[in-house]
Amino acid sequence: MRAFLLLMVLAAAAGAQTTREMNDLNWMEFQELVPGKVQTVLLPTGTVEAHGVINNGADNTAPLALARAMAPKLNALVAPLVAYGVTGSLDGYAGTFQISEAAYRAFLSDVLTGLARNGFRNIIVINGHGGPQTAILNDLAEKIGRERRVRIMVTNWWAICSDVTLKVFGEDGGHAGWNETAFIQAIDAKLVHAERYTKDLEMPRPAAGTWYAFPFPTPVILYQAGQGSVRFDQAKADAYFAAVATRMVEVVRTTITQWDRAGLFR
Repeated sequence: MRAFLLLMVLAAAAGAQTTREMNDLNWMEFQELVPGKVQTVLLPTGTVEAHGVINNGADNTAPLALARAMAPKLNALVAPLVAYGVTGSLDGYAGTFQISEAAYRAFLSDVLTGLARNGFRNIIVINGHGGPQTAILNDLAEKIGRERRVRIMVTNWWAICSDVTLKVFGEDGGHAGWNETAFIQAIDAKLVHAERYTKDLEMPRPAAGTWYAFPFPTPVILYQAGQGSVRFDQAKADAYFAAVATRMVEVVRTTITQWDRAGLFR
């Protein structure tokens, strides 16, 4: 412990970067880093909604932990989490929040503009919640990117890593299904309450155009019938988180490399 503290003191004395959290930097440290040394920022976005037997804030817990795992490998900073979002059909469950599209769009527009104004060249949204929220983020990425001449990428980790889900679990996942529950289990097992899980908490999502219900009848929504039912395997959970983080770094790094090769918005 003493050796670790000594290293931290020496690093601080030498002006070395001691954190990648924007929230923990002061303005002088930020000015020294951006854009001269760091050109990429990871913006975690999520919402607060029912997730079976994991925390209502799973869509915040997941992208924040993922951004923190990715940042050192991408030489990126982690922006403060945007914790409330456009929840959708699970809004009726206890402890769930719904932000209107108009309010969310205006707020995220200002957040993205602020990141661009502060000198970041690459803004990578690590999104933890799908549905209408993803469409809004995609629209804003194009709008703000064009206006500010900055490169913006919106990522949905569960969709990008659907093949990783199949490889680790041998089947598809779901909202609060085996894959998402395992992801939270790997981050903080205390947020998973296996003793509360019953099969009546889950059902497959309806085929497109067949039916819609508000609120959705269950908080665990399987992508395919008979696949993704929640199980609690710590080893698979840890392997899944590591594999997802690796894939996400690869996808973002490839995109930045292609932006650079094309000479876009230099």
